[in-house]
Amino acid sequence: MFNEKLKELRCSINFTQVDLARELNVTKQCVSNWENNNIQPSIDMLVKIAKYFNVSTDYLLGLDSKKVIDVSMLNDMQISHIRQIVKDISTLMNQ
Repeated sequence: MFNEKLKELRCSINFTQVDLARELNVTKQCVSNWENNNIQPSIDMLVKIAKYFNVSTDYLLGLDSKKVIDVSMLNDMQISHIRQIVKDISTLMNQ
């Protein structure tokens, strides 16, 4: 599950394995091994990856399907607007 989540997140930001490796200060081969499910990252690296992509470690491990958006830099009014947009999109998708 981790390998699929990592690749999905990496591709969602249009990063190559080389790009992600550079950001995480590991080799391209390391990222490739993670994505091919050959090895698993250390706990410290798992936390670093979660922080980089702003997701939980549970999400990366497939224990939680929730995706989170960091809104800490927004004010209450802006957060309210974001919540309404998410609600509207959800309603449209369920029709």
